[in-house]
Amino acid sequence: MSVTVTLLGTGTSTGMPIIGCDCEACRSSDRRDHRDRPGAMLRYDVDGRQRTVLIDTPIELRLQMIRHRVRRVDGVVYTHNHADHVFGLDDLRRFNAVMQRPIDMYGEPNVVAWIRKAFDYIFDPQQNVNQSFVPILELREIEAGKAFALAGRDWLPLRLAHGRLPILGFRVGRFAYCTDCSAIPAESMKLLEGLDVLVLDALRYRPHPTHLTVEQALAVIEQLRPRRAYLTHIAHDIIHATLAAKLPEDVFLAYDGLTIKVEP
Repeated sequence: MSVTVTLLGTGTSTGMPIIGCDCEACRSSDRRDHRDRPGAMLRYDVDGRQRTVLIDTPIELRLQMIRHRVRRVDGVVYTHNHADHVFGLDDLRRFNAVMQRPIDMYGEPNVVAWIRKAFDYIFDPQQNVNQSFVPILELREIEAGKAFALAGRDWLPLRLAHGRLPILGFRVGRFAYCTDCSAIPAESMKLLEGLDVLVLDALRYRPHPTHLTVEQALAVIEQLRPRRAYLTHIAHDIIHATLAAKLPEDVFLAYDGLTIKVEP
């Protein structure tokens, strides 16, 4: 069963262009240098019906969903609870109205607890004094290394290190998405073998305490040897055309709206 992956956003927490910045990348006319906050969308057929699952809800989620003409969301999985990955959550309420049903959401216990607190008007009706329309969401806890069923496919959460913060990547079939990571533990490296497509964090050329550099990401790719790899979570240090021309064969620089078909 093939999977179609759309990279909704491939930038950092600031997006690109960055407010108040006049660097070459932020002034670029190349649309691939305009990057939303990071997130991905997976689509696959189950019993003749297309299912749609989001990885994170970036701040620009409404615009991303309109851009790609998305009409249903069957589930959302969260890598971690940083603002750039979560704060588009409220826009899910429109899908509740269209589909007339709740949306299942999955995250580690600390992420689920944080979402409940940050969006208490959703999960504590007494906080919503005007009883206005809010998302209808079913929060579910998941654990690194333990697969779970979502929209007809098995999803495997993978432990990643975002600096000192433990977060999740995800594997579905022969596809894996590993953003916001500075290191991949040995046990997760084993779970990332045999991939058709790997999407991997590669923030910039210079070292960073919570993200892989381009060089470090290429070393991970060389070790795992997926059939294809795409670099994401890209800072304004990187100009798309410049780096894309220098990458090894079968390694590509991602951009917003890129669609990738993953073979079963």
